[in-house]
Amino acid sequence: MNAGAEGNIAAISATRAARVRRIWLCADDYGISPAVNGAIRDLIVHGRLNATSIMVVAPSFNRSEALSLPILNIGTKRVAIGLHLTLTAPFRPLSGNFKPLVDGAFPPLKNMLRRALMRRLDKKAIRSEIDAQLKAFQATFGYPPDFVDGHQHVHLFPQIRDAVLAAVKDAAPHAWVRQCGRVTPLRKRLFDCKGLFLDRLSRRFRQLAARLDITTNPAFAGTYDFRSRISFAKRFSHFLDHIPDGGLVMCHPGHVDDELKRLDPLTTRREEEYAFFSGEGFLRLLDMKGVMLATVPQPVAERAG
Repeated sequence: MNAGAEGNIAAISATRAARVRRIWLCADDYGISPAVNGAIRDLIVHGRLNATSIMVVAPSFNRSEALSLPILNIGTKRVAIGLHLTLTAPFRPLSGNFKPLVDGAFPPLKNMLRRALMRRLDKKAIRSEIDAQLKAFQATFGYPPDFVDGHQHVHLFPQIRDAVLAAVKDAAPHAWVRQCGRVTPLRKRLFDCKGLFLDRLSRRFRQLAARLDITTNPAFAGTYDFRSRISFAKRFSHFLDHIPDGGLVMCHPGHVDDELKRLDPLTTRREEEYAFFSGEGFLRLLDMKGVMLATVPQPVAERAG
């Protein structure tokens, strides 16, 4: 092969590399059950995920389950570890004076959303609970979360979003926060009521985050109707169509155990997501779409040292 041909091949390779979109693929709900935790760790080990967010309020979450994650980052950091802020039933608060409570637990999602939209939440109680979950994360891992998001997107709700951003600014100033606004063409979003609602909430959330100089992901994907019969592989392919460089795709892979069944109705769909991410079809799809998982940066303290 002559020098000119080699130069052309190198140029083509460089051009292709420049076009690759590097995304965050985040498994939510780490901590909800041992079977889900094990499935998420397995995908991280095999390079199929680069982020996961922790439910510190989950009954089966403990130090052993927590420390199984940072072990995977020894040598090269392969997974960003975030806080999955949880403020809805059936989970219980960590703070002592949270209100309102329903049978000792957080209110159901619809109840919490209605109160937030009507601005009837107790601001001090919300902030205290957010602080408690951030402190629990810090106490368990020894450092603040890389990012913060919310179970059932509760962190985007009015009143709650203000408390979340203020708490992150105070306790985890280098963390980024998840916004759930999409860049999918509007014509493809019109019949997705949930997605449109999250887009609207996220618009205000981004504005508030920017005022505090808190970083947010540039785009989001991953919501779908869990009752739909469309395969997850097909769903995920659509998620990748418009996600830009640096965008985040949410997912919920896992195995099913009794603890998961007790706490969450999302069961068999987790198995389907796990099977997809652990298979070769996932890797082929990333290659076909020109997408790869982003490299997880070292902690700020390590980069500075």
